[in-house]
Amino acid sequence: MENKITITIIVMAIVVLAGIAAAFGIFSDSGKGPFIHESVRGLKVEIYGKGIYQHMSADVTIQGIAQDYVTLFIAIPLLLIALTGYRKKLLRFHFLLCGILGYFLVTYLFYTAMGMYNIMYLFYVALLALSFFGFFLTLRPLDNPDPEFSFSNKTPAKTIGCFMIFNAISVAFLWLSIIVPPLIDGTIYPVELKHYTTLIVQGFDLGLLLPISFIIGILLIHKKPAGFIYGTVYLVFLAILMTALSAKIIAMAINDVNVIPVIFIIPTVNIIALLSAYFMVKNIPGKL
Repeated sequence: MENKITITIIVMAIVVLAGIAAAFGIFSDSGKGPFIHESVRGLKVEIYGKGIYQHMSADVTIQGIAQDYVTLFIAIPLLLIALTGYRKKLLRFHFLLCGILGYFLVTYLFYTAMGMYNIMYLFYVALLALSFFGFFLTLRPLDNPDPEFSFSNKTPAKTIGCFMIFNAISVAFLWLSIIVPPLIDGTIYPVELKHYTTLIVQGFDLGLLLPISFIIGILLIHKKPAGFIYGTVYLVFLAILMTALSAKIIAMAINDVNVIPVIFIIPTVNIIALLSAYFMVKNIPGKL
């Protein structure tokens, strides 16, 4: 009971703070507008110039605002739905809650590390802390299931495991294609650095998220209990994250940015992630 109350308080705090942070990202528009800035590496970068993201590059800001829409209108409602089911002791909703909290954890880890300093900074820090502890507290009970706990035999574990491995490898090669060529030709700094200090997304993906996906994929292929548990949580997180990424691609296309071929690739991966999460959650047993 005490743990349920703690998680409820954490989730409601996330709902309020993330709602405010996302709304500021979407609707704030103070500032002089776009301008060109020369980075310390001599690269001319178009800066967005408006709202709380006014000091970020225009293309990254467009993506950030798109993710704020997903957070405000999809992730937060899903978080409340999952909390309601969790409080009713429905196991599927426990997995959903854990995976959705994983989305907030990763989202505000990136916002805290990558977002140019703005008035929402302490909100990002608070959301990072709350989502971390919420994720940890909801994952712990799943980490120690009853010996008889098992997913349905109909769970397409091997297929989903192969998808997770493929996704990890393909994204890793995508990021390495940005990082490695400048190292080989001696220019060192990829143009994707813009005026930022380092490649935050690529670094966290290569060092943390992609290895986790790869390892869980292997566990699923071998039908290990840990693969089913962590795989379900990861896929719920991935499904929402890929939805945000699809929104980013659409927003860039609306702003006349060339998004071919990713406009076809990302939504396809998004659909596969959603279906994978659905089949994993569908085959969760009735009790832990």
